[in-house]
Amino acid sequence: MKSLFYKIISIGLLFFSVQGTVFAAPPINTLSGGLFDRQTGTAIRGYDPVAYFTDNKPVKGKEEFSMDWSGAKWLFASKANLDLFKANPEKYAPQYGGYCAYGVAVDNLVSIEPDKFTIINGKLYLNYDADVQSTWRKSPEKYIIDADKKFNTLLKK
Repeated sequence: MKSLFYKIISIGLLFFSVQGTVFAAPPINTLSGGLFDRQTGTAIRGYDPVAYFTDNKPVKGKEEFSMDWSGAKWLFASKANLDLFKANPEKYAPQYGGYCAYGVAVDNLVSIEPDKFTIINGKLYLNYDADVQSTWRKSPEKYIIDADKKFNTLLKK
């Protein structure tokens, strides 16, 4: 199933390349998720990045605890989490701008499911779905090395 998904993504990217139009991806993933992803302007589909660390689970953020950072709106479950993020956003922000970490490793910028996450060495990694996360978890160190090399280039495509 995931290989079909990545083939569809590749065909879509090829289509836009053939059209001659250059689309730069935003540095923060604000894709809505689903078959027809759209940019919403909100990171992690509205989930609190700090809660992954403090609660070890995804927690939906609230509009009253929000801030703009790195071109996206970030929502938090509490003022305390908002304050933690403000003090050190790089500590709490997901790697690769919140795009699927496995997707980045295999040359794709795709959306995520907020409950498909892993924290490795104090860094948050998100995945597209359970199948992709299963693949990711087989060799995360290798995928992190690959994704680290590719992310900035993928943003420019």
